[in-house]
Formats: sequence, C-alpha cells, structure tokens
Amino acid sequence: MDILESDDKHLRQLIFEKPRVIVKFIDESCPVCEQLAPTFEKLANDTTYSDITFVRMHANQNPVSSQEVKLKGTPFFATYLNGTLQECGLLSSEMEIRQMLQKLK
Repeated sequence: MDILESDDKHLRQLIFEKPRVIVKFIDESCPVCEQLAPTFEKLANDTTYSDITFVRMHANQNPVSSQEVKLKGTPFFATYLNGTLQECGLLSSEMEIRQMLQKLK
C-alpha cells in the first residue's frame, strides 16, 4: 500500500474516512527521519498492517496537526482510531513503530 502525503486540511478528512491511521511527521533536516523512511515504507507494504492507512506529513508545513499532537521534534508518530488520537510520540526504531501499530490493530 502506498504512503499518503497529507496536510492539515486533508488529515481531518482522512482520519474520519479511514478507521485506522498512522501519521509520520517528518522534517527534511532530520537524520532519523531519513533512516526510518525505508522502514516506514516496508511496514506500509506489510500485509499484517493492510487495514492501517499510512500517512506522511511535513511538520514545518502543517502547524495545526503538529500542535494538536504536541509535536516535540521529528520523526514524530501519531495513531488515530475512528477519528480519535490514540497515541503519539517520538520514535526512533522499527520495533517502536511496530509496537504502536500493534496497539492500533
């Protein structure tokens, strides 16, 4: 499954259209964001998580969403279940992302 690119406006619509959503907030100057890019891509294509919509957003271009999840840096991840924020935080490993995805399932 492809990773969707979103912005403040479209994220609102997306989290109500899709029951399970994980958002990765990135910044171009973030080395950990770059390191986790292949992992996020791999997980998005893993059939284990086919019921979850994967979304990528640029933190500096989306102040509303960044503030809502109390963004403290990047890469910052947030999960939504049926339009409601479930969990969010700074993650730096595949294991941490998988744990967040398992809670969302």
